[in-house]
Amino acid sequence: MFYYKVAFSGLNVAILTYQSEVKISLFNAVLAPLKGKDTLGYIVNECEKPSFKTLNVTKILPLCLNKIQTELLNFIAYYYTSPFNAVLPLFLPKELGFYESKNASKIFTNKPFLNAPNLSQNQKKAFDFLNENKTALLFGDTGSGKSEIYISMIKDALNMGKQALFLMPEISLTPQMQSRLERYFGESVAVWHSKITPKNKAEILKNIKNKSVKLIAGARSALFLPLDDLGLIVVDEEHDDSYKNSASKPHYNARDLALFLGAKFNIKVILGSATPSLTTFHKLQNFRLKGTFFKSEKTYIFDKSEVGLSQILKDEISKTLSAKKQAVICLPTRANFRHLACVQCGERIKCPFCSVGMSFYKKEQVLKCQYCEFKMAVPSSCGRCGSDMIEAKKLGTSELVEILEREFANARVAKFDRDEITTQNRLKKALNAFNKGEIDLLVGTQMLSKGHDYHNVDLAVIMGVDELLAYPDFRARERTLSLVKQVAGRAGRKGQGRVVLQTFEDDFFRRFLDDYDGFLADEVGFRDPLYPPFARLLRLVISHKNEREASRILNECVAKIEHLRLDLEFEIIGYGKCGIEILASKYRYEVLLRASSHKPLVAIAKACVGEFIDVDIDPVAFL
Repeated sequence: MFYYKVAFSGLNVAILTYQSEVKISLFNAVLAPLKGKDTLGYIVNECEKPSFKTLNVTKILPLCLNKIQTELLNFIAYYYTSPFNAVLPLFLPKELGFYESKNASKIFTNKPFLNAPNLSQNQKKAFDFLNENKTALLFGDTGSGKSEIYISMIKDALNMGKQALFLMPEISLTPQMQSRLERYFGESVAVWHSKITPKNKAEILKNIKNKSVKLIAGARSALFLPLDDLGLIVVDEEHDDSYKNSASKPHYNARDLALFLGAKFNIKVILGSATPSLTTFHKLQNFRLKGTFFKSEKTYIFDKSEVGLSQILKDEISKTLSAKKQAVICLPTRANFRHLACVQCGERIKCPFCSVGMSFYKKEQVLKCQYCEFKMAVPSSCGRCGSDMIEAKKLGTSELVEILEREFANARVAKFDRDEITTQNRLKKALNAFNKGEIDLLVGTQMLSKGHDYHNVDLAVIMGVDELLAYPDFRARERTLSLVKQVAGRAGRKGQGRVVLQTFEDDFFRRFLDDYDGFLADEVGFRDPLYPPFARLLRLVISHKNEREASRILNECVAKIEHLRLDLEFEIIGYGKCGIEILASKYRYEVLLRASSHKPLVAIAKACVGEFIDVDIDPVAFL
């Protein structure tokens, strides 16, 4: 008889011991009885016969994590301080349950891929540099032709009989990129992201197993697919925060995990961006690809107006419409207005479950919380002073669309934000309509910055950036400049382009908009030695429905940390209430720590881990 420890995927239960008459491989999926029901689990360890009675494993499933997946599982559990049962769902999507891979025995032979993009001299230099370095950054201006280099690298990897993984921020997984990859690699390409149906996901898993799919283009979740012969990982737009799983546990960063796999399994890893993060730029060898593939010129216009449709914006949009061209207009706030406030006493109408103002949606006449999604009718009077004078504050995308439709009655205006683009089908529809010239003005949030490539856009407008620049976050300058450059890159992809930036901080943008290299050099002086990449950070967030209990857990946690000072080198930056004090009816406190390496931070995280404590190493969000 053999005895095994079994972790149950996605369930908050302890690892339990079971017996089996046959030997089972580590990290093989099994069904085992749990509370009278056969439940999906994984063998995580073999052990001695225990002193207590054990139940039999019900069924050994034909599914086992491969070497790459196993290393990834162990590393995430260690580094991000997560139990196996919380990490395992990453490797098998919940909605699939357990998939049986039919016809997987049919193995497809390798046919060479002969088609490849024609590279310019500069692109060839970049290509050679990336081949010479196992891990490297392709630092290429917007429109410089990074995609053609990626495709050439992928072609070589596939022709060597290897698999390739092409990671992108989810919203960049457009029909445009899919068709471009299929043009070169045909049916060997599969696209993987959260909007794919369970049926299609099961089909992709089957085709990975039978080797008919050799290239996966996907969002961060694609990193956990059963690719057992991976030769190349490309992480496009590596600066993008969506690679970090901030919203749920474990809080892994797919970009960092790609680098881990590259080092562990000798896999070539390419990170690419027009606006690389300082951390990546500082740590990796890079090739600087300057200029644009097509001849392109940009004119920057600075509009020192309050956020809204100023005369400068009206004039520039009129020029675009008269020339039968298109414009993208970026405003980082959804809804009609970000919040409503009382004219008399200034009280904001806040979510009853979160300490944040609620966004106003005029068409539905509702207020909606962007954090917990609670909706309520618009009140007729102020809850604090009783005044009936309520006014809207902080312009949002929906209101801007209405203003543009009134001002430019003949223009076709569309909205491109997470309220509007809720499915993959809607994303395809919106981008296809814009590509065909059926939309003149596309108004959206940061989603507009994500690598969409259209040659009829001659105007990019970026509004509301001063608030982003003033955000209390050590990466505020990097994030804001990156957003502005990425949106600006949508204009004049072929020919002349104009960029209108509505800001009072024009000195900062004039200095760095055409000199991101200079910005990175300047940012070093700003961050060294206190912030990444020169230090490591750990954020512990305590959430509890009882405020007194949340405060007690915080103090207990800080006491534990103070006790660790004898053995570990680290600094407590501070602790107290979070920026958003209440979220989904839970009171929130935080501890922020700094160290020169990850080791003391991982040790602290392990000492403090608990039901009401959320551990986030290398955090990118500080709300």
